Amino acid sequence: MGARGVDQTSLPAMTNPVLVEATRGGRVESRHRGAVAVSDSEGKSVLALGNVEAAVFPRSAVKALQALPLVESGAAEKYKLTDAEIALACSSHAGEPIHVATARSMLAKCGLDESALECGIHWPADIAASRALAASGATASALHNNCSGKHAGFLCVACAAGVSPKGYVKYDHHAQREVRAALSAMTGLALDDATWGVDGCAVPTYAIPLRALAFAFARFGTGEGLEPGRAAASRRIRAACAAHPRLVRGTGGFDTEIMTALGARAFVKTGAEGVYCGALPELGLGVAIKCDDGAGRAAEVAMAAVIAKLLPLRDDERAAIAPHVAPVLYNWNRQEVGALRASGALLG
Repeated sequence: MGARGVDQTSLPAMTNPVLVEATRGGRVESRHRGAVAVSDSEGKSVLALGNVEAAVFPRSAVKALQALPLVESGAAEKYKLTDAEIALACSSHAGEPIHVATARSMLAKCGLDESALECGIHWPADIAASRALAASGATASALHNNCSGKHAGFLCVACAAGVSPKGYVKYDHHAQREVRAALSAMTGLALDDATWGVDGCAVPTYAIPLRALAFAFARFGTGEGLEPGRAAASRRIRAACAAHPRLVRGTGGFDTEIMTALGARAFVKTGAEGVYCGALPELGLGVAIKCDDGAGRAAEVAMAAVIAKLLPLRDDERAAIAPHVAPVLYNWNRQEVGALRASGALLG
């Protein structure tokens, strides 16, 4: 048994199919195995590759579901959060100035500042932002943490409920109880102290089968099977992310580019260790992907391939998606040396 009672044998074994291949010189250089689940809002499987029943930690891929209490509790309305701020609450952002400013604004609206954040500190993931920060003589703060928007949302939930924000990352804090209840309801699973671990930003993360994650995102994308308040919260969160995709990830990020190209037709969100989740609202489908080796590059290709496979695309949309279905690999001289490609198991 692993930490918090999670059975490590339930994690994906290396018997899953190859989802993505990396080529070089006309040969396959490496292969990424994993599993893909696509479900409708009633829980019916539309596509299942690999072991979709194995429980995985979705990490940041479920941030939009973690943001549901922010909207449905009335906290977002109380603090007059903008769509950009709601999008940031769902983000794994790059620490660009727009991300930092938006997180700071969210905190100010509930009477707090960056000292209230308990997510930890790291330098901006965006290279230009990181260099500019260093050149200015400043240093990184918790606002630059890619999870600062999500944490600002948790703080808004706590303050709106009249609860002390201190320790809001803890398993038994009001904010995390609300998040756990939302995740349990959306996935149809009982998430408790036997299913959790600690995420990179210090909040609880729960081991959930891909099948249940896909089901949750189908419901998130359609509102079907949800009570009216939660369905309305889901719509507002999707609309906010579609309107502000750069706030969800950052300049050049996969999530940003996919949602810029497709707008409200697709919601996608990365998670650490090769996890991706998404919703295709007009098809009524949810998608959940896990690469066994934790490779984010492979999870992005797999998600792009699933979208291209399932969603009818206009020529301009297909052209925008194509570079993500088969991204070119370059060396440091910007010489093309290979590519990533979805495997036959994924495309078939």
